[in-house]
Amino acid sequence: MHERDFFMDMERKLTIVWDDPQINKRDAVSSLSGLDYLRAIRDGKISPPPVAKLIGYQIKEVDHGFAAFELHPGEHHYNPFATVHGGILSTLLDTTMTSAVLTTLPQNITCSTVEIKVNFIKPLSAESKLVRCEARIIHIGRKLATVEGRIKGGNDELYAHGVSTCLIFKVG
Repeated sequence: MHERDFFMDMERKLTIVWDDPQINKRDAVSSLSGLDYLRAIRDGKISPPPVAKLIGYQIKEVDHGFAAFELHPGEHHYNPFATVHGGILSTLLDTTMTSAVLTTLPQNITCSTVEIKVNFIKPLSAESKLVRCEARIIHIGRKLATVEGRIKGGNDELYAHGVSTCLIFKVG
């Protein structure tokens, strides 16, 4: 058997475990501001949403009008070209940008993406190691917010960037 044949026969697995999303969703803990809610997830006091476990991203920093998430890209993120699927990068950008808006919102007020635009700059692979997505508010209004985000790797390499519009509304 050739070495290549050995690796072709290796089974790859990914097991995902998550907590009940109804218990820790933002409207279930509406006594918290958006910033406090995200800090509680970051600090392990509230379970992250199931999609965070599925994709594998984590909150690293949050402050008023700013959010940073990190992701270790892996083979399980690959498209047919053996690079990280654009949907994974879009999800990371969407999550980080929406979180940046959420950091500005008081208790009982939330937001949701109504539009997102993503530019893919450079292919990302598992060899790229850790990437960081940072998002900052462009504008916050009473009903709409605009925000921008960037995914970068080591040596400040830009992999993707985007802009988003979020709708701001009362919880419940």
